[in-house]
Amino acid sequence: MPIPGNLLTTAMAVMPHTDVRRAMDAALSLDIPFWPQLPNYSYYEDMYVQASEHFPGICLDLQNRKLSFSTKKFIAELEETLAHFEDPNYFDVSLDYSVVYQQFLNLYLGDRPAIRGQLEGPISFGFNVLDEDERPILFNDTVRPFMLEFMARRINAQLQKLKERNANAFMFVDEPGMQFLFSALAGYGDIKAKTDLDQFFALVERPRGIHLCGNPDWDFLLGLDLDVLSLDIYTNAEIFSAYATSIRKFLNRGGTIVWGIVPTSIEAFEKENFQSLACQLENVWRVLREKGIDFNLLLSRSLLSPATCCLVNPDREKTVERAFDRIRHISRLMREHYSIGS
Repeated sequence: MPIPGNLLTTAMAVMPHTDVRRAMDAALSLDIPFWPQLPNYSYYEDMYVQASEHFPGICLDLQNRKLSFSTKKFIAELEETLAHFEDPNYFDVSLDYSVVYQQFLNLYLGDRPAIRGQLEGPISFGFNVLDEDERPILFNDTVRPFMLEFMARRINAQLQKLKERNANAFMFVDEPGMQFLFSALAGYGDIKAKTDLDQFFALVERPRGIHLCGNPDWDFLLGLDLDVLSLDIYTNAEIFSAYATSIRKFLNRGGTIVWGIVPTSIEAFEKENFQSLACQLENVWRVLREKGIDFNLLLSRSLLSPATCCLVNPDREKTVERAFDRIRHISRLMREHYSIGS
């Protein structure tokens, strides 16, 4: 089934809440709900930690909230992991690593237009997890191919569970580290990344896509075999709208764009309102229309969301929840304005 569009709402999963029920209620308030990731509730709920479950070589220090990698431990544990490679339950997120996920699966979600899950992607995971020499494991030519297949199996296991609750379930592969491919980092670059990501997505079941808040090479990203792309358009509006040719190709082959327009940091949130944010988004769409993109197609393949996650607000979850309220309001007003039905 295609990912719904028509300016329905969803959001990023990382939330500042420490109250599981309150976070779940916020996620369920959107058209396309998701299971929240709550690192302030438990370090197990951190997106990198959740992705690391059963990954051989991982050293998890809960007390100091640190995740690292040991090559010696990887070699010792690899055979055990490979013995479970045909067991989807082994690759799913366990109760230890997310009480939120398990509660989400216990809900009735069949009446929603879709539901969504997420897992940290291999590029960001590989950049963030360092070995005993403080070197990202992404640069390790032995570990990286294994990591690509391991993460694909984890995504597929979760997607299968979600599809049992809603046939239109889809996955975000969270890739905040994607933008660093295009910096001067030694050891890994966009050419190698393109080969690896093509291999990775060939292993990942549909529907699947990428979420990131940064500013990568948009031609590169839109050229990947994705069904959905979620981005921070609030920050990247001018840059993203310059890639009309790649955006058109992405939409024409059935891609959906999640426009992250409502900021979640207190300062940015307070200086905006419904009208200013709707105007900013429509200005991007106007530029794309002027460059030949079919506007009705764009609306039909568009979702709306907050711009980013935010864990650092002094009011903790309050501004984030207000951002959820605001995106629902913007969605309602825009759907009425453009005569988009349910």
